[in-house]
This record gives sequence, C-alpha cells and structure tokens, in this order.
Amino acid sequence: MGTKQFSGSPEDADLRRADSLAREIFSDVANKWALLIIEALGEGTLRFSELRNEIEGISHKMLTQNLRMLERNGLVERTVHPVVPPRVEYALTEPGQALRVTIDGLCAWTHRYLGHIETSRHRFDA
Repeated sequence: MGTKQFSGSPEDADLRRADSLAREIFSDVANKWALLIIEALGEGTLRFSELRNEIEGISHKMLTQNLRMLERNGLVERTVHPVVPPRVEYALTEPGQALRVTIDGLCAWTHRYLGHIETSRHRFDA
C-alpha cells in the first residue's frame, strides 16, 4: 500500500509562493485547534461531544469550523449513523494519520524544550 503523492505543478507545492495550494493547506492545518483535533483523533474515533471534552477551551463554533476544514482537506472522515438521534463520529483518514506523526514530533519537541522556552521568555520579558 503506497502513500498518494502530490501530482500538481511545482508552483502549487511551493510554500514560498503566495498563490500556492501548499501554502493554503499549510495555513489550514497549522493552527492550534486543527493540531489539537488531529492529536485527539489519533487515539481513535470520537463523537463531537467527546472531541470537545478532549480539547479544553475550544468553542462549539471553532470545533465545527475546524472539523469541516479538516474534512474538506481529506484529513478527517465524518460518519453519520442512521439512528435517532443521529450519531456522528469523526476519525482520521490515512493522510490525517500521517500528519499526526508530524504533530507527535512537534509535541515531543515542545515537551523537550518547554523549560528552555519558558526561561527565554522570562529573560526577554524582564
């Protein structure tokens, strides 16, 4: 099983170009809520309310907007079960799981350098 690779023009993948698709995608996924949603869904399928409980401080509106954006970009799959009341679940797709590996690295980096960053902030703010 192979990973789908980008097949557009090099300009579309160039983050330095203001009109590149890559920059648009990067802008979508490189926000705190998207990162936290992807991290939470990496543990498994969750319902909306479960996701909201997992991510402290996220509003209903922000969670809805970010889930829609992640679904649009093919990183999250939304499944509606035909029951009353409707049950909706969210899970990471294969590209979403692949992105989670990168996010896990960012989380590890944050934990490793948290003390250093905190010390630097105190020095800078003094």
